[in-house]
Amino acid sequence: MKKINLLDKNSNASIILAGILALIIGVGVARFVFTSLLPPMLEDYLTVSFAGILASVNYAGYLAGSIFAVFIKDIYAKVKFFRLGMIISILTTLVLATTHNETLWLISRIIAGFGAAMALVVGSAIVMYKLKIDNKTKAMGIHFSGIGFSILVTDLIVRAVFYFHGTWQEAWLVLTIFAFFASFYSMYILSFGKRIDANVVKHHFDIKLFSPFVILLIIAYFCEGVGFVVQATFIPDIINSLEGLKGYGNLTWTLVGLAGIPSCIIWMNLAHKYGSVNIIIIAMLLQVVGILISALTNNLYLNLLSGVLYGGTFIGLVALFMNLGGKLSGANPVVLMGALTTAYGVGQVLAPLYSIALIDKFGNYTYALYLTAFIVFSGVALLFISKILNIVKE
Repeated sequence: MKKINLLDKNSNASIILAGILALIIGVGVARFVFTSLLPPMLEDYLTVSFAGILASVNYAGYLAGSIFAVFIKDIYAKVKFFRLGMIISILTTLVLATTHNETLWLISRIIAGFGAAMALVVGSAIVMYKLKIDNKTKAMGIHFSGIGFSILVTDLIVRAVFYFHGTWQEAWLVLTIFAFFASFYSMYILSFGKRIDANVVKHHFDIKLFSPFVILLIIAYFCEGVGFVVQATFIPDIINSLEGLKGYGNLTWTLVGLAGIPSCIIWMNLAHKYGSVNIIIIAMLLQVVGILISALTNNLYLNLLSGVLYGGTFIGLVALFMNLGGKLSGANPVVLMGALTTAYGVGQVLAPLYSIALIDKFGNYTYALYLTAFIVFSGVALLFISKILNIVKE
């Protein structure tokens, strides 16, 4: 049996571990743990409206970073921007731990969004490039389980801080320290010892890529971006706001992380067997059910199920849409992948804004959840239409 050396830059195990740690730092610390810490911050400092604005600008930064990342061709440039993303993720977290200045929080969340994109989009590209394995799709499924781990690990760190009677500011500080030390491993492993000469292929815009089905797919992915972000921002506070469920919000968020860990692998295997569009439709319908649960009932077990349905679908849906987009784009992935990423990002930016408007008007999350469920279902309807018209390509 071959011994695994986790300090070997070229070991597949090291590369996957470094990639997962990068996601925990760049996506967990720089983004998702904000949701975990939202209830105590709402009690002490934030308003729901300002929290929604912070979420929106964070996704605006992520959107800008994702689009920028598509056009970074040189692998050594990718490494530099990946490391920049790690540093940004740490420094912007420190800002939240050490200041109450709203302007600084806004700026830090925008920059943190860019850092998260460097960790997820660029970091994942480096992982895929470095892996020495025949079936990279399966290995990348393991890598993207890091999104689920990013929720779970950061949530457990927060729980540990509060267990020892810490404050939310101290939680941000502990997260900063954790990210600082963990980042060294990721930055060391996800790098190259000597320069590799790689030919950069330039792809030109091809309008033929945007068939009627691709246009419907892009709109459906926008709808999924909306469905992703509302629960990603507010789910603990949504649960806590329901009668009899105060205090269960963070447990629901923990279940989101647990359900997210295996979801990508499961959904990708199902798509391979039954077709990407069919599985996307099923996953989005399950997400609609999860969104509506909290609008329709305060039953504890059903609301815990809503967290499982959310965590079990949103990561898989990103993989399903992007994998299908990659298949459809053939040798010209940049434009189509950029269009999909942009559509998803616009949905992420807009959703918190209409949510806080509806929350301010009605004093609860119900109508924001109804509208979100309707938008996600509209994406499902578009994909059904593409099947009825027999224009599906996969």
